[in-house]
Amino acid sequence: MNELEHQLRQRIMDALAARAARNGGVVTRSELGAFNIGLGEHRRLIDPGGAGIWNPKDLSGTLAIVSSPDGPYHDEEVEGGLLRYDYRAGTDAGQNTKLRRAMELGLPLILLRKIKPGVLVPIFPVYVTSDDRPNHQFLIALDESLRFLSDPLHPSEDERRYAQRVVKQRLHQPEFRARVIQAYARRCAVCELRHAELLDASHIIEDTNEHGLPLVSNGLSLCKIHHAAYDRDLLGISPDRVVHLNRDLLEEIDGPMLRHGLQEMHGRRISIPSHKKERPDPERLEVRYQRFLSA
Repeated sequence: MNELEHQLRQRIMDALAARAARNGGVVTRSELGAFNIGLGEHRRLIDPGGAGIWNPKDLSGTLAIVSSPDGPYHDEEVEGGLLRYDYRAGTDAGQNTKLRRAMELGLPLILLRKIKPGVLVPIFPVYVTSDDRPNHQFLIALDESLRFLSDPLHPSEDERRYAQRVVKQRLHQPEFRARVIQAYARRCAVCELRHAELLDASHIIEDTNEHGLPLVSNGLSLCKIHHAAYDRDLLGISPDRVVHLNRDLLEEIDGPMLRHGLQEMHGRRISIPSHKKERPDPERLEVRYQRFLSA
C-alpha cells in the first residue's frame, strides 16, 4: 500500500470514528453513500448495490465489508478472535479478488455490523488474515494484534483468553452500546440528555455475571454521571422504573451539579424504549435494586 492510500484510509477511519461517536456508535447506510471525510471530500464507504464487499476502483484492495445476522451468508465468530466471512457467492474471484489482495498487502478494513435495517456499527481497523478456499471463507482479525498469533484457529489458553477480551471490547461492547442507545432514542433514561457522545450503555446485570447477557432488555442508556452513579450503587432503579438516590447523597449539600444532576432525579420514572421487548427486564432491575439497597 502506498503512502497516499495509507493516509486516505486513516482519514476515512478518523472521520468515521467521529461520526459514529456523535450518532451513539452507529452510522446509517445513507450516510455511507457519500461520506464526508473532511477537506470537502466525500467518499462512498459501502457498495451501492447492497453487496457485502466494497472495492473502490482507486484503492488497492477492499475498503469495507458488511456483516449481517439476517443476510444470505453465514458469517460467524470463531476461536482466536477471528470472524469467518463468506466469499461473495458464485465465484472465488470477482469482488473476492480485492479482499484477497487486502490480505496480501495487510490493509486495514472497516467492518460494518448491521444491527437493524439501514443501521450499522462500524468496527475498525480489522484485517484479513487467511483465505480458506475449501470453505469459501476469509478469516477476519478483529484487532491488529491477532494477526500475529502463531496458530489463530488453535490458540493456546493464554491466547484464547486474550482473544476473548479483544472480541468483547472490539465487537460485543460496541454492538451492545449501539443497540441500547438506539433503543432509547439516543437519550439518557434518567435525565433525557440527548448528546449521544455523552451516553453509555450500562448493564443492569453486569456482563461478568452469567445472567448479564448483552441484550437490550439488560441495558440502560445513561449519561456519564448517571452511569457512574449507577455502577457505584449511589443511584438505583426499582422494578417499577423509579429512580432512587443513596440517602447520604440525597442529604448532602454541595453545588448545582449534585442538586440538579442527581438529587432532583430522585423519584423520577425513567424513560423507556418504545418497543416492548427492548424495555428493561423487571426481574433484572429487582436483582440490581436489591444490591443498591444493601450497598
